[in-house]
Amino acid sequence: MPNKSAGLTSRALAVFSKDLRVELRSKYAFNAILMFGITTLAVVSFTLGQTGLSERLLAALFWIIMFFAAMAGLAQVFIREEETGTVLALKLSADPTAVYIGKLLFNFSLMALISAVITPVFFIFTDAPVDNILLFVLVLILGVVGLCAATTIVAAIISKAGIKGALFAVLSFPILFVLLLLLVNASARVLEGATIGGIGTELQGLIAYAGVMIVASLMLFKFVWQE
Repeated sequence: MPNKSAGLTSRALAVFSKDLRVELRSKYAFNAILMFGITTLAVVSFTLGQTGLSERLLAALFWIIMFFAAMAGLAQVFIREEETGTVLALKLSADPTAVYIGKLLFNFSLMALISAVITPVFFIFTDAPVDNILLFVLVLILGVVGLCAATTIVAAIISKAGIKGALFAVLSFPILFVLLLLLVNASARVLEGATIGGIGTELQGLIAYAGVMIVASLMLFKFVWQE
């Protein structure tokens, strides 16, 4: 781990690399998120059979799966530090800003990888229209950024709590409620055939949400981290 005199980018990447190496050894968060997403999609697919869903219901289903999949694994980014006793060493070797950025990069990479698996399976299992798949991917990327920005700070807050898993979902949902509404609306319109101009308001909202959450988290994280 670079010392505190190193650049912010180097320190953040060092935190990211550490978490990535740990995850590659255990694969706990990846397997938890992936198994939840695939299992839920399979259950929904077999339950629906040949019964189709409207585009809005398909969009809602997709983001509900993504939300609960994130709840299954993203909290581990800080819980692991507490359980293994490495949190003090991390506090001594990196400043709060570098820690938050590194953890955010790790969570984003994890969710991006999971999304690359879940999204094609979702379209296959549900027969959702794929005419605007590139626009759907744009909405997905913005959604994952906002999701990770919010859950990373929440994961830091609940890492010292006793009932971490339940508390993570309870605290995350109110913060993510507006984001989920924007994502469902944008995704539904994309599935209905809307162009990028037709979801301009939702895209602006998603960009604004991600920006506000990242800035607010950077400002608050040092107080949470040093507690």
